[in-house]
This record gives sequence, C-alpha cells and structure tokens, in this order.
Amino acid sequence: MIRVMLHNSETGTTTTGGIELISPWRDSKDLLWVDLYAEDPATELAFLGKEFGIHKLAVQDAQRDRHPPKFEEFEGYYFLLLKGLSKASMGINFETIQIAMLVGERFLITRHSSESRSIEQLWALCLSDGRVFHKGLAGLTPRLGRMVVNRYLDLLFNIEANLDTIEQDLLLQDPSNDQLGMLTTYKTRLRIMLRTFNYHEQIFNQLRHNKAVTVDDLLEHEFTDTYEQLERAASLANLYYDLSDDLINSSISMASHRLNGIMKVLTIVTAIFVPLGFLAGLYGMNFENIPELHFEYGYYVLLGLMATVVVSLLTLFRIKRWL
Repeated sequence: MIRVMLHNSETGTTTTGGIELISPWRDSKDLLWVDLYAEDPATELAFLGKEFGIHKLAVQDAQRDRHPPKFEEFEGYYFLLLKGLSKASMGINFETIQIAMLVGERFLITRHSSESRSIEQLWALCLSDGRVFHKGLAGLTPRLGRMVVNRYLDLLFNIEANLDTIEQDLLLQDPSNDQLGMLTTYKTRLRIMLRTFNYHEQIFNQLRHNKAVTVDDLLEHEFTDTYEQLERAASLANLYYDLSDDLINSSISMASHRLNGIMKVLTIVTAIFVPLGFLAGLYGMNFENIPELHFEYGYYVLLGLMATVVVSLLTLFRIKRWL
C-alpha cells in the first residue's frame, strides 16, 4: 500500500491521496510524505529508485525483517531505521516491526512491513494540525521517535504495576510456578527491549549533534528531547530487569528455604525413629535365649525406654536450636 500526503506551507493546506500527488509536488515547493507498507519489495525498490533516487542498499536495509536500528547519510537525504512496536502489541509478549525513514529537504518516505500505531498517530496529527510542518519534514523525525518510545513506555509502566503485584504476593504467600514463569518472561523480554533502547540511544545521540540532520541546530532541542525519552525508557527497562532478576532469586530462595524446613522435619523424625527401630528390631529377633523376653514387666520397661529416648532427643534438638 502506498499513500501520499502533500502539504502546502504557504496556504497551510494538506492533501492526501496516492502516487498521483508526486507529479504536482515536483513542480511546487510543497512538502511530500510517502508512506509504504505491505508492498511488494521489488515494486518498492523500483518505485523509490525511479521517483526519488533512493540508493538500493538503503531500501534493502529497510526491507529486512531483522536489522538493528541504524542511521546513514546519503547525498540529499538520510536514512534512519527504528524498531517500533507492531499495532497489536499491548503486553509483555510484544512484537517489533522495522520503521524506516528516508528524510530529504522536501520529501519524507516511511516504510514499515505492517501497520504501525506510531505512524498512524503521526499521520493523523499532520492532517489535523498543519503547524506540525512549521520546521519542515525533518521535524517529523524526532516526533516519530518520541511516539515510538512512548509506546514502549506504556508497556514499561504496565510491567511496573505487574511486578509490584507479584512482589506483594511473594510477601504474603509462597511463590508459585506461574509466578516464576512470568518473572522469567519479563526478564527475557526486558533484555530484548533494553538492547533496542541502547541502539536507539546511540543513534539519537548522534543525530542531535549532526547539524545536517538538525538543520543547523534548528531541531537540536527536538532530537535531544527524544534522546532523553530514550534514556528514561532504557533506565526503566534496566531497573525492571534487575527487579525481575531479584524477584526470581527471591522466589528460588524462598522455595529453597521452604524445602529446607521440610527436610529438617523429616530428618528429625528419622533421627528419632532410628533408635526406636533399633530397639524394636533387637527384641523382635527370633532367638530362643533373650532373657528380657521373659521379664514380667519387660514390655513396659521397653516402652519407657523408648519414651525416654524420644524425650531426650527432642530436648537435645531444642538445646541445639534445631527445633
């Protein structure tokens, strides 16, 4: 799908349509935004090369499903690749999509393999408020970056609430397998998120000091703001990663402590019954000559001896603080 937005800076009017808007754009000073997704890769490559002279390597990088975020400058435009969230991603089991941006002085090309909430949000904002274009199309780059990171921040805030709930539950009851599995999932997904933020941080830190990108520092504040949002997101992701790891270790420690308590009880019971079993086995042997067997009060004496052994062992365990 290819959709086009044409903005006239003099009149402040914005028009949307298809590729038919490219011809009038060439003969004017208007600003052009071309958005592509779910399009045939070969068609994209031919279209972008013919209409805008985009280098094929930039297009190929944009079309890859798994490519780390990157920034690259070309003659007359620059290429920015971000990793955003898919439209359906709402929880910890999120999926990412590649969001590519090709930014020139009078054109902006965005490319994504599936629908993106961040792109849709920016598209709707451009249609409703023409002032978005007052710093040119280059001003949309940091704005889109903030929208991408804000979606990640929403996920992080949900994770924070869930981790707080799990932490409270661990204080009130023994950890369950479901809780441990959830914490492991959080830790894994947060590590993926943190790696993405680190890439984005490096890129936007580079962009905010690039005069060609910031239009001679006109957009430095906007790129710095996006960079600071990414720093915040990375800090939160790192914090929740450490918290997940701590809760996992706490859960394992609590489970081990509970198991140690059970083993201690079983060991004490075994220690008590070992001498009792010995006495019972001794006088249960089938020998003819066991003098105590003919003693009138032998049964009661043996029971008393067993009781004495039990009481003595329990007293010893109490003195040793094993009970």
